[in-house]
Amino acid sequence: MLNMKSTTKKVLSLAVAAIMTVGVLSACGKTDDKNATNAGGAAPQQPAQTAPASQNNEITGTVTASGSTALLPMVKAAGEQFMAKNPKATINVSGGGSGTGVKNVADGTSDIGNSDVEAAAEFKDKGLVATVVCIAPFAIVVNKDVNVDDLKTQQVADIYAGKIKNWKEVGGKDQPITLIHRPDSSGSRKLVQQLVMGGAEFSKDGVTQDSSGAVKTAVGQTPGAIGYIDTPYLDASLKAVKIDGVAYGKDTIKNGTYKLFGQERMYTKGEPKGAAKAFIDFIMSDDFQNNQIEKLGFLPASLLKK
Repeated sequence: MLNMKSTTKKVLSLAVAAIMTVGVLSACGKTDDKNATNAGGAAPQQPAQTAPASQNNEITGTVTASGSTALLPMVKAAGEQFMAKNPKATINVSGGGSGTGVKNVADGTSDIGNSDVEAAAEFKDKGLVATVVCIAPFAIVVNKDVNVDDLKTQQVADIYAGKIKNWKEVGGKDQPITLIHRPDSSGSRKLVQQLVMGGAEFSKDGVTQDSSGAVKTAVGQTPGAIGYIDTPYLDASLKAVKIDGVAYGKDTIKNGTYKLFGQERMYTKGEPKGAAKAFIDFIMSDDFQNNQIEKLGFLPASLLKK
């Protein structure tokens, strides 16, 4: 009987040992499989939660830019290119004149205010920040039937002051002069008043147009007319006259012999941020400044920097 009991105990012990060994080996096998999956870089069972890097840098939002109609062609073109590169961003551009653009950004109704001139004194304490984005040459333009190709600065001043009323007084034919103006809110008007008229007042005679494009059309369609526009609006429908014998151009502006140009500004309320900053940065990029600005009829912002 003792031998039978002893034998039974040994069998039971061996069975328990075998079961324990199988359990340990099974556990080891599961641990090794898990470690092998992680080390091998296999995709985890749950989807990754981190967004791709391109989405992290995506530019979204709407930017409103208003003001200078002189700067309008550049801002529109830049907006179209920017939106093509950033399809979730929207750039809404409108005119209204430089004064309107500055007022809009000061009031918070526009993100960017475009202006041909510095903001008026009334806006100095509004926290506005200006970025000079390009140089815009302006031209004194006449109807193509005017047989005058060159005017002295003083002659232009006297014409717009109403002192000279007929083209024959400046070497042209006997023909009345029709003045085409911009409204008081226009940066172009302020620029001509500063650079050509020495601050003198404009004559009340003539016709006022709300935009550079409207001035171009009016001068082109009105015999004896004279106006002022920035050069991107120039076409074969009218004629740009020389000023003091000098035609507008990159070289004549750089060397100081042609003085009728504006340093075009984009105003923001405080330092630009978000999509507005991204848009201004796009315009100020080497690619846009070096490859696009002149194609659009403007000159790079760096032209006058020493």
